[in-house]
Amino acid sequence: MPETKVKKTEDFNEWYNEIVELADLCDKRYPIKGMNIWRPYGWTLMSHIDQLIKHEMNNTNHQEVYFPLLIPESSFKKEEEHIEGFGSEVYWITHAGLNKLDERWLLRPTSETAMYPTFSLWIRSHADLPLKTFQIVNTFRYETKQTRAFIRVREIHFFEAHTCHVDFKDAEKQINEDKEIAKRLFDKLCLPFIFGKRPDWDKFAGADYTISIDVLMPSLRTLQLGSIHQYRDNFSKPYNIKYETEDGKHAYCHQTTYGMSERIMGALIGIHGDNKGLVIPPEIAPTQIIIIPIIFKGKEKQIIETCGLLYEKLKNEGFRVKIDKRDITPGNKFYDWELKGVPIRIEIGPKDTEKKEFTIVRRDTSEKRSVSQNSSILIIKQIFNSIKEELSKNAEKILKENLHRVNTIDDAKNLKGIIELPWCGVQECALEIENILDGNTLGEPIDNIECKYTCPVCNQLGKTWMRYAKTY
Repeated sequence: MPETKVKKTEDFNEWYNEIVELADLCDKRYPIKGMNIWRPYGWTLMSHIDQLIKHEMNNTNHQEVYFPLLIPESSFKKEEEHIEGFGSEVYWITHAGLNKLDERWLLRPTSETAMYPTFSLWIRSHADLPLKTFQIVNTFRYETKQTRAFIRVREIHFFEAHTCHVDFKDAEKQINEDKEIAKRLFDKLCLPFIFGKRPDWDKFAGADYTISIDVLMPSLRTLQLGSIHQYRDNFSKPYNIKYETEDGKHAYCHQTTYGMSERIMGALIGIHGDNKGLVIPPEIAPTQIIIIPIIFKGKEKQIIETCGLLYEKLKNEGFRVKIDKRDITPGNKFYDWELKGVPIRIEIGPKDTEKKEFTIVRRDTSEKRSVSQNSSILIIKQIFNSIKEELSKNAEKILKENLHRVNTIDDAKNLKGIIELPWCGVQECALEIENILDGNTLGEPIDNIECKYTCPVCNQLGKTWMRYAKTY
């Protein structure tokens, strides 16, 4: 079957751009750079990811909200550190029609400053807590680096959960819940990842600390898919989010956020895809099963009827299934659906109808097998489970084989992927290693992992390990 012009192992970035275009995920020809059009197939795939996220939110007692896109400048300016963090990325609105606004508005880069003035009105008593909300919206950031579909864009499809709690301890429980949500979600997407506590100079603006969610792409660069933030009362004080305690006093809420973006789509494309196109985990595939009639002259009616009966059977079982009745060759149909990453292809020809069988082809391994029509449902479910296991195993292999813990810079210089080195806790030492390795600091492991080695820059005993990698 035809393959991409550029091979994944030869030039990952060009291969990625080709797949995005060929698979009809988005159209990059919109006249504002970095603001792409979601095409139907790509939007359906993203919507299925959103549904998984919503399922997790609903099961953990979060309530969905939807706040306006525009934020008044006065609201945005209340948290000074937050302003400094996002100031250079903001899109400002100065006029409404021909009228100059009395106060500038901005397109939300994230929603703290839009939501928190209202949270101060919603929360009155300890009985109102915890407040657990989420929304899936578009955010806008003026990205100055080279844009790349789903990975670096200026209009971002964004999930964000915002919570308020009685104290730091309760907010920490939320952080732990968020980590468990991430584990469940990315397991369904077959995306192994690492948590990392970002260094203070690279944490989210206004946060007490930030935990990043990073995957390793086949290019051996990391991609941050999301982050979890502990705010303490850094936002509740400027936005006056207080509650009355059980003994009648007033206290500021402690807050957390958990955010993820359309970069999840970029990770799915890059990690699971191959030279034939997308490879999509069954749970989120827009089409899970494609039925291809193999037409022979004089047998058309019999084959189409058999395909129709199987279609109804699979549809009634809840599968997302289609029949490809286009008047083109089976080979062209195979190519199209492999490109779109459909997990299972079913071929039905004259011999299959006579034997009451059909041929199943797995997208991830190209394995073919003949299956009795009577056992089709059970076999398909087994194959879906096997595809999920195989995709997870392959992605885990990339991560494990390219996560290196070494003690000296000399040991690190010839390594690619994620490199862990002893760190004394001093910013200048980490930045010096960044320069030497021509990479970025990802952060330290979130588990208290003992380090008995010395910092390779200052020779002081390491307090922890610091991770470095080239990033997107």
